[in-house]
Amino acid sequence: MDIFKKLGWFFKMEKATYIRGVLDLLMTALLNMLPPYLIGYTVNLIVARTLTMSRLTLIIGSLLIDTILLYYFRYRWAVHIWGGATKLEQILRRKLYEHFMQMDASFYHKYRTGDLMTRATNDLTQVQQVAGSGILTFADSIIGGSVTILSMIFVVNWRLTLVAILPFPLLAIMSLQLGRQMHRAFGEQQAEFSKLNNKIQESLSGMKAIKTLGQEAADIADMDTHNQALLKKYKKIEFYASLYDPLTTMIIVLAYVITIIYGGMMVLNQTINIGQFVSFIAYIGMLIWPMFAIGRLFNIIERGHASYDRVMAILAEKTSIIDAPNPIPTDPQGALVLNISAFKYPDESQQPALTKIKATVHAGETLGIVGRVGAGKTSIMKLLLRQSDAYTGEITLGGIDIRKYPLDNYLAKIGYVPQENFLFSTSIFENIRFSKPTATEAEVIQAAKTAALHTDITLMPAGYQTEVGEHGISLSGGQRQRLAIARALLIDPEVLILDDALSAVDARTENAILTNLLAKRAHKTTIIAAHRLSSVKHAANILVLDHGAIVEQGSHPELLAQNGWYATIFEQQQTTD
Repeated sequence: MDIFKKLGWFFKMEKATYIRGVLDLLMTALLNMLPPYLIGYTVNLIVARTLTMSRLTLIIGSLLIDTILLYYFRYRWAVHIWGGATKLEQILRRKLYEHFMQMDASFYHKYRTGDLMTRATNDLTQVQQVAGSGILTFADSIIGGSVTILSMIFVVNWRLTLVAILPFPLLAIMSLQLGRQMHRAFGEQQAEFSKLNNKIQESLSGMKAIKTLGQEAADIADMDTHNQALLKKYKKIEFYASLYDPLTTMIIVLAYVITIIYGGMMVLNQTINIGQFVSFIAYIGMLIWPMFAIGRLFNIIERGHASYDRVMAILAEKTSIIDAPNPIPTDPQGALVLNISAFKYPDESQQPALTKIKATVHAGETLGIVGRVGAGKTSIMKLLLRQSDAYTGEITLGGIDIRKYPLDNYLAKIGYVPQENFLFSTSIFENIRFSKPTATEAEVIQAAKTAALHTDITLMPAGYQTEVGEHGISLSGGQRQRLAIARALLIDPEVLILDDALSAVDARTENAILTNLLAKRAHKTTIIAAHRLSSVKHAANILVLDHGAIVEQGSHPELLAQNGWYATIFEQQQTTD
C-alpha cells in the first residue's frame, strides 16, 4: 500500500472530495444490507404463514426506496472518486510537460521520445487508476466487507460468522506474495512498452528512408521482435493476475461449505431460524465482490505503483541549466563578446571541444563561423543558446555574462535557426507566427519577405493558409529553412543565429536573404555558421575553427589574403559552383 502514501500529497489536497466519496460508499454499503434482511424476514413470514398483502407491499416499497437511494449514492461516489482521479492525472501530466520544457539537451539524450510519451500517457493512466479504481476498490472492499460481516454478526449469529470467515486470512497472505511479483513484472512490462513506443515513433518518423532503402521487411521484423518481447511481459503479468480469481473462488467456496454445514446444524438446533440462515447465505454472496475486489485491488496498486515510480524518476531529473542566484533582470542587448578559455562535454575526458575562443561582435555586425565537420561550430552555438553553462571563461552580451541573465529573458532575445528545422502540422502563417502568437498579418508577411519566402507563398493556391503537413513535408528543403528564418525574424531578436540555415537554398536566394538581413538588422547582431563560405563573406569578422580552436580570423578579404584553409576552400567552392 506504499503507493497510497506516495500519493498522500494529492489525497490531502483533495481531502474533502474523497471524504465525500467514501461517505457515499458507506451509505451504499449500508443500503445494500437491507435486501438480504428483507429476504430473510419474508421467508420467516412465509414459513409462519403470516405474510399478508400489506406486509408484502411494505417490503416491496422498502426495496424500491432502497434501490432509488442506492442509485443516488452510487452516482455521488462515482462523481467524487472518479473526478478526483481525473484531476490527479491532469496535475501529473501538466507537471511532466512543464518538466520537459525545463530540461536540457542531456536529458533528451538520456531519454528517447517514445519512452517519455509512454510515461506521459500509459503510465499516468495507471496512476490515475490507483486514485480512481484503487480508492474505490479499497474503500468498497473494506467498507462493504466490514458492513456485511457486522450484519452477519448482529442480524444472524456471531459464532456462525466467525467460523465462516476463517479461510479469509489466506487471501491476504497470498495477495501480498503475488503483489510483489506483480510490481516487478509490471515495471518490466512498462519498460518494454517504452522500447516498442520508441521503435514505432522512430519508424514513422523515418518512413521515407525505410521505403527509399527498401527496408520495409527488415523494419517489420525488428518491430515484431519488440512486439514479441512485450507480449512475453504481458503474459507474465497475466499469469500472476490470473492466480487471484481462482484463489478467491476457492475461499468463497470454503466459506459456503462451512456455512451450509455449521449453519445447517444451527438451524436444526434452533440456534438460528430459517430466515436468518437464508439472510446469512445472501450475505455470504455479498462478500464475493469484496473478496474479488482484493485481487483486483492488488493488480491496480502494483501497476500504478510501478508507473508512479517511473513518472517520479523523470520528475526527479535535474537540469544543469538554471538561473543564477541573483539574476540580472534587464533585457540583453549590445556587443557580444566570446572569451571561452575551455569547454569540454561531460562525457568526454580527452580533447576539449573548445579552447581559447575570443571574438567580439558589435551590435549591427555579423560574425561568421566556419570550419570542417567537428571543428567546434556546433559547440559554440550550444553555449550561445545556454544548452551548457559548464565552461571556463565567459560570454557577455551588453557587458553582462549571459549566465547572469534570467534564462527566459535571455532566450527570448535569441533567434535560432538550425539546419534541420521542426515545422508543425498547420498552416504556413501559423508556423511563422509560432514564435510570436500575437503577430499581425503584416508582421508575418514582412518576416517572410525578409526571408525571401513571400513570393513562393503567393504562388501557392492557399497562400499563407497552405498546410505544410507533418514536419513540413509539403515544402521543399529550402522553403522549410526560409520559413524557419522568417519565424526567428518575427521576434526581432537581439542575436540571430543561423546554424548552416542557408544550406538548402540556391546562391541567388542566399544572396537575397543576406542582403535583406544586412538592411533590416542594422543595429542587431547576427551569427552565421556555415559550410558554404558564400554565406559568411559579408560578415565583419569570420572565425575559422579546427579542433575547437581558432586557426584563422578576419574579414573575407583578409582571410583570402592569408591564403590558408579559408582561401583554399572558398576557391574550391567557387570552382564547383
